[in-house]
Formats: sequence, structure tokens, C-alpha cells
Amino acid sequence: MKKWVMAVSTLAIMAGLAGCSSNYVMATKDGNMILTQGKPKLDKDTGLISYQDEQGNKRQISGDQISQLIER
Repeated sequence: MKKWVMAVSTLAIMAGLAGCSSNYVMATKDGNMILTQGKPKLDKDTGLISYQDEQGNKRQISGDQISQLIER
């Protein structure tokens, strides 16, 4: 429970500090935070979410692993 509260608090702080950017934070069910450049896209056929990480690398993650998506 404490881990969940810390994750939500971190997301709220990051969202507040980031302002009006078009980047996103994805929270995974195992407690990791993934920072993206631009809005991640969901492929409804495969269930994969495609995104570009902060270093500019294109990546994919299963939509089942994401618990929350917040614009920062």
C-alpha cells in the first residue's frame, strides 16, 4: 500500500511541475514509471502500447502492464 501511495504522489508532483508539455508518464502495475516523448499509441489488434522514450528510442509494452497514463 505504501508503494502505491508513493507512486501516486510522485505522478502528481511530476504532473504539476511539468506544466503544459505533451509528454506522458506511464505507471506500470509493478510500480515503475515510464517517461515518454509524445502521446503513446495503443494498437487495438495486438494490445501493445507504442511510445518513444526520453532518449528517442521507439519501444512497446503490453497494455495489460500499464495501470495509469498521465499527461505531464
